[in-house]
Amino acid sequence: MIISEELKIRPDLVLGLAAGGTCRELLRMHTEEGLDFPKVTTFNLDEYIGSNPAHPSSYSSFMWENLFSHINVNPSNVYIPCGDTAGPGEFCRWYEDKIEQSGGMDIQLLGIGGEGHIWFQ
Repeated sequence: MIISEELKIRPDLVLGLAAGGTCRELLRMHTEEGLDFPKVTTFNLDEYIGSNPAHPSSYSSFMWENLFSHINVNPSNVYIPCGDTAGPGEFCRWYEDKIEQSGGMDIQLLGIGGEGHIWFQ
């Protein structure tokens, strides 16, 4: 996977993430190959509107349970859209500003499901 080579060159990579197979592969690379994440900044693609981050069906919950809590990423460098915000437009502008302030995405990983759905697996 290209990400391991990029992280060796640039440990402060800005990484866009999807759930599913990408999480499993990143976790495998961390545990088996020593892929290191302490300076990486992550931005997830999306979240269910109206979803509380602590809800078991939220992408936030999924990402923490299946990836972030198992790798050495700095929690303050993890960004996941807020599904239960009172102002989605304002939040989206803030989120896009955070991506821009981080230098933009270096790599965006996508998950494509068996039915052709991007993100859902």
